[in-house]
Amino acid sequence: MSKEAVFTMKLEPELRAEFMAEAKAAHRPASQVLRELMRDYVQRQQEAREYELYLDRKVEAGRASMRAGIGRSNDEIEAEFAVLRASVAHNG
Repeated sequence: MSKEAVFTMKLEPELRAEFMAEAKAAHRPASQVLRELMRDYVQRQQEAREYELYLDRKVEAGRASMRAGIGRSNDEIEAEFAVLRASVAHNG
C-alpha cells in the first residue's frame, strides 16, 4: 500500500511523548502503530455499522411479519418459553 498522504494532528505534548516512548519501547515506528490503530478503528466502525444494518433488517422483517399476521406477540412467546423453562426445571 502506497504511503503518500501526510496526516498532521494536534495533541497534548505529554500524550505525544508517552506515545512515542511506548512505540520506541515496543521497537516499532510510531507511524506504524498509528496506521494499525487507524485500521482497527475503521474496521470496528464498519462492523458496527454493518451490525446496525443487520439489526434494522431483522426488526423490519419482524414488523412486516406481524403486519402480515404471521408473527406472534411477545406475550405468546414469553408464555411458551415459561412452559419450556418450567418443564426443564421440573425434569432437570
